[in-house]
Amino acid sequence: MGHRAGWPYIPGGRALKADIPVTVIGGYLGAGKTTIVNHLLRHAAGRRIAILVNEFGDLPIDEDLIEAEGEDMIAISGGCICCSFGSDLTAALIKLSELTPPPDHVVIEASGVAMPGTVALSISILPGFALGGVVVLADGERVQAQAEDDYIGDTILRQLSDADVIVHSKTDLQPNQRAIEAVESWLQAMAPNAKIVPTVQGRVPPEIVLGLTGPTAKPQASPHADAGYESLTFREIPPCVPEDLARKLAIGSYGVIRAKGFLRDAEGDSWVIQTVGRRFEAHRDQKSELGGVVCIGRRGALEVGTLQALLGPAG
Repeated sequence: MGHRAGWPYIPGGRALKADIPVTVIGGYLGAGKTTIVNHLLRHAAGRRIAILVNEFGDLPIDEDLIEAEGEDMIAISGGCICCSFGSDLTAALIKLSELTPPPDHVVIEASGVAMPGTVALSISILPGFALGGVVVLADGERVQAQAEDDYIGDTILRQLSDADVIVHSKTDLQPNQRAIEAVESWLQAMAPNAKIVPTVQGRVPPEIVLGLTGPTAKPQASPHADAGYESLTFREIPPCVPEDLARKLAIGSYGVIRAKGFLRDAEGDSWVIQTVGRRFEAHRDQKSELGGVVCIGRRGALEVGTLQALLGPAG
């Protein structure tokens, strides 16, 4: 997707269906990565998710979700799995791609001191996989103090700067809405390229972390509007330059956190577009059927009027 470091745009690149999407989840120790991983597994909605962790010593999976355990793989309810990658992430990813069937999505839970951007860069150059975004968790109660710490401050700031989406966790522990907004303003200043998403107990719609649908499915509206988010579907997209449209959705002031769509250009060719945070991707895909564009954002934050001016009527 788009023109940010670590995620090169390749015009007319490979169709997404050839690649397994990978999301990297980062954040400092105690920020809430384990909580959000378990939330994703409990709301997989039929998606076969593979969780990759550095080692099983600190297993991030709730016990009631585990169906069977092996030496290097754990079976999770709903067809999901958890694997450890130790010191060889590439080998672990290749092993996952050889499974029958392969996972629909891979989630890498980076260690608390790892740089998620470094992990993402290794994925972006690995054939058969597509970087689906970098999501970094920030503990709203502690992140500013951590950033000022002489020992860990640089790690905190580098992790934030790698993010496409920053999940502002533990907002229920902050004293009031003004305090929440102050933290989010600080996070945005530290990571101007990221979109900020508040959460309580890791309850973030899976579509924000994983994308709106699988790599070959038509975009569908999010069922998680009750979680403080909403989605809009646009099915009458006028002929356009798909890359320009994807860029506008990613960097424009539309309130869009994620978007995915199938549309046609002025010559009648079919395209797939996707955005996450300020990253974007657009490529031809002649095998895709038109399904419109779906945008997801915080409830009340989607700019309906300007989105309709860009994409046509919603509904």
